[in-house]
Amino acid sequence: MSRSESVFDPDALDDPGPPGVDDDLDGPGSGGAAFAAEEDLENELRPRRFDEFVGQRRVLENLRVAIKAARARGEPPDHVLLSGPPGLGKTSLSRILAHELGTKLHTTTGPALERARDLVGILTQLARGDVLFIDEIHRVPPTVEEYLYSAMEDFRVDLTLDQGAHARVVALKLQRFTLVGATTREGLLSAPFRGRFGHFERLTPYPTEDLVDVLARSARIVGVELDPGGARWLAARSRGTPRIANRFLRRARDLAVVRGTGRIDEDLAVATLERLGVDEHGLEEMDRRILAFLARGGGDPVGLKTLAAGVGEAEDTIEEVFEPHLLREGLLLRTARGRVLTPEGYAALDLEPGQAPDAPGLFD
Repeated sequence: MSRSESVFDPDALDDPGPPGVDDDLDGPGSGGAAFAAEEDLENELRPRRFDEFVGQRRVLENLRVAIKAARARGEPPDHVLLSGPPGLGKTSLSRILAHELGTKLHTTTGPALERARDLVGILTQLARGDVLFIDEIHRVPPTVEEYLYSAMEDFRVDLTLDQGAHARVVALKLQRFTLVGATTREGLLSAPFRGRFGHFERLTPYPTEDLVDVLARSARIVGVELDPGGARWLAARSRGTPRIANRFLRRARDLAVVRGTGRIDEDLAVATLERLGVDEHGLEEMDRRILAFLARGGGDPVGLKTLAAGVGEAEDTIEEVFEPHLLREGLLLRTARGRVLTPEGYAALDLEPGQAPDAPGLFD
């Protein structure tokens, strides 16, 4: 087998075009008109500069330092790993990073990188200093992940072409770039992969005060008047997540338009969340189903499989989507024997500790 260095030739591969790459950050997408309008609005609400980003102050300061230091050295910053629950701003931070560096952002997702050629097709498009953002990076296949090792460290990839006696390894030189990976499950990253990132930043749920500021900025963008009472009511029930807060704001704006007020006060915010099935504790229907099922256990721990079967939801969805908020609010505990309801969890159901809910009309 011979080894050579060359410039990447797209004709050497079958169908080298990488799926899932989107260089047009302001494009409407490929869905219908309604979906495109919603996607455009979502992009419009995203902050574009550090001074527009609300919250996560420690993360912002660390990234500012990284950018200033990289500029002083005249080279791209180290690779960045952003972790944390969904909807906290990982994608927005990648866009801001590229904007502050004055370079181009290339985006893809872990599941889209099915084969090595998908990754190579993206890497060879990168100019010096560009930012490559991989969302759900923990879902990059292991065979593709191995190609990222040399790309991140040595800015090269070794690609095997042909088979048998005609096989050859082509060493592709890459421009220096910055990889920004986003993950909601950092523990699924292998140690060698994680170790190649120079910056590790974990985003945490937002306090209500920061979400009020997020909603105030979003309200100005969408052109709706937002009262302080309405902002606080929506923010306090947004699970510490700007994405959810902005979704609530858009639905409240719709209701304000229908009612002809053009203004979101506390009464309208309450009415909006009632229509969405969100109660005064910020709990959705599935949250209440989970708590009620645990209450039926009479205080005994309930295993995840039993809980999932009882509420009709997938185990991973309960663990990744619903449980984090219930745990943060202190409504349930996760023990070695299973999940148990706390006194606060009983109170959220208007029950006394140890009291089982009535089955008829439970979820009405």
